[in-house]
Amino acid sequence: MKSLQNIIFPKGSQPTEKEISNLLQQWTVEKKVKRFDYLIQKGTRESHLYFIKKGTMRIYYVSNDTEICVGFGYPNTLICSYPSFVSNRPSNYYIQALTDTELIGISRTDFYENIHRSWNLERHWREMTEQALLGRIEREIDLVTYAPKERLDRLLNRSPHLFQWIPNKYIASYLRMTPETLSRMLSKAKS
Repeated sequence: MKSLQNIIFPKGSQPTEKEISNLLQQWTVEKKVKRFDYLIQKGTRESHLYFIKKGTMRIYYVSNDTEICVGFGYPNTLICSYPSFVSNRPSNYYIQALTDTELIGISRTDFYENIHRSWNLERHWREMTEQALLGRIEREIDLVTYAPKERLDRLLNRSPHLFQWIPNKYIASYLRMTPETLSRMLSKAKS
């Protein structure tokens, strides 16, 4: 739980021991998702926020019978269908395990009750959300303004660890290119 604590309470935060204890005690939903099974499917409501203890996942949606990857989860990160979690509406996304995955979760209700009781927690949740939004905006800029090679270079600089954990075909989808194009570009980069 120490790594979960570090995600929720990053360095420089000033939560009280009681705030830490109250929130961490509520992360009680142990979940195992087998490879290629789903954590959530389109049309269901996201009722939990999860911390990935082990394994990898992808977040995707389907458009014109094509799966389009929009994000990944890996050890020591939080994952959920965020729009559904926040709005309490059905998800437009799928979250699928790419490997056998172990998670621990907190219910939406318990999470928001803790957030609303603590200024520290609310501030840190807002800061985490702001950082995630900045990342999404940077990704949108990548997709609409950069050529495929530049998108790949920016991802390699920003998140090189993805290439160790995530199969290239999903990274290709994330970068909006074919797996063959990604493979060719990676081969050129290595030579």
